Amino acid sequence: MTATQNAPTEHPTTASDSAERRYATVNPFTGETEKEFDFTPTEAIDGIVERAHTAYQEWRDRPVADRAAVVRRAAELMDERRDDLARLITTEMGKRKEEATGELFLCSMILKYYADNGPGFLEPQSIQPLMGKGEAVVETRPVGVLLAIEPWNYPFYQVVRVAGPNLVLGNTVILKHAESVPQCAVAIEQLFTDAGAPEGVFTNTFLRIEDIEQVVADPRIQGVTLTGSERAGSAVGALAGKHLKKSVLELGGSDPFIVLDAEDLGATVKAATAGRMQNTGQACTASKRLIVTEELYEPFVQGLKQAFSTFTPGDPADPSTSLAPLSSERAAQDLHAQIQDAIDKGATVVAGGKRPDHAGAFVEATILTDVTPDMRAYHEELFGPAAVVYKVKDADEAVELANSSVYGLGATVMSGDLDRARSVAERLEAGMVWINQPTGSSPELPFGGVKRSGYGRELSELAMFEFANRRLVRTVPVKRTDKPQAG
Repeated sequence: MTATQNAPTEHPTTASDSAERRYATVNPFTGETEKEFDFTPTEAIDGIVERAHTAYQEWRDRPVADRAAVVRRAAELMDERRDDLARLITTEMGKRKEEATGELFLCSMILKYYADNGPGFLEPQSIQPLMGKGEAVVETRPVGVLLAIEPWNYPFYQVVRVAGPNLVLGNTVILKHAESVPQCAVAIEQLFTDAGAPEGVFTNTFLRIEDIEQVVADPRIQGVTLTGSERAGSAVGALAGKHLKKSVLELGGSDPFIVLDAEDLGATVKAATAGRMQNTGQACTASKRLIVTEELYEPFVQGLKQAFSTFTPGDPADPSTSLAPLSSERAAQDLHAQIQDAIDKGATVVAGGKRPDHAGAFVEATILTDVTPDMRAYHEELFGPAAVVYKVKDADEAVELANSSVYGLGATVMSGDLDRARSVAERLEAGMVWINQPTGSSPELPFGGVKRSGYGRELSELAMFEFANRRLVRTVPVKRTDKPQAG
């Protein structure tokens, strides 16, 4: 994710840099500011951390079944409130109503997954000692209070995939959400409170950027996780390292979608369109670089052009809308600047390329070809409805181009020959590779990347161990050296 495109672009700055910033609901369709929130006072931070730490000391000692029950109840409440929560998502970041509802359905699945499976993941693991008698056991124990810095593009999902496993594990969480989705942040905290989480187990804050270091540096904070831009990840990762705190960073990417062959080209185009246009292209794992072998290139591009022509701007709350606004006017301006840079330097516009004559933070569904390394679109993540299509002569060239990015989050390989697809997948530098389907997310599948896409894993069993004490307990029988006395 480029520093200008994905949230949180926030990183520790001077106070003057953030003087004009605020937590506010600014509807990206109407441009209207609907609600504003004050920053959390700097002098209140110590008390917030202390309450989270005190809550941890009690929460960790609760039976894991009780912690799991709270997380499951949060999922049930999310199901009950789905329509209202979906409206919040649509209002604050412009997600289409159908996609907002889908995000919440996935969040509920994640919470239920950890409620059902988390206790089993925490079962002690026995090790057969190589030397000596006795036994060895590895226990999975919580570590304490975590700071979660989360973005706007999936305002519930990004938070839930941190909260679900860690609350079941026994950690407590302090949330610093993106400044553009404050009502979503409040609603998430309310879900866990209403589900029975004691005060301090999950706490929303409206932290200033310049106050993040105070929280990370606090000895009661044991870890920090961030989803956001490369710039934000670099800053927060440096802070975590400076203060010897464990960190997990998901910094997005420029995912390749490789088309090796196609028994059904229409289905392949449909998959590429879905992979690129989900969430109006504002997804970390969206298919941003479409890499197509030369024999399929021309018909693929024409099919994609036809598919993209069906996206028309409209109210994201209207179920008939096919193209929602971007999350903010700034995001729309930034994306259009990247597109215009490519056009000015000779890229071909197959579709779109402009801001439509429509109120709201819209950019046309855009297809660019003939993109070269001197263009921003070649190196940077395009965080919106813009696809770049490349022509390659064979699988080797496809792999070389796919791996040329500094990012390595997800990748897709499309082929009717599964052996061929797997051989290409094995060579890709990515944290996740999907064959014959755009990259996605599911509770049981680990999520994370390599290279500048960050480190660590969320979701699946692996998420239970990122902020855990994998504690060894080695027990050796007492050796008796005295002889028993005669009676």
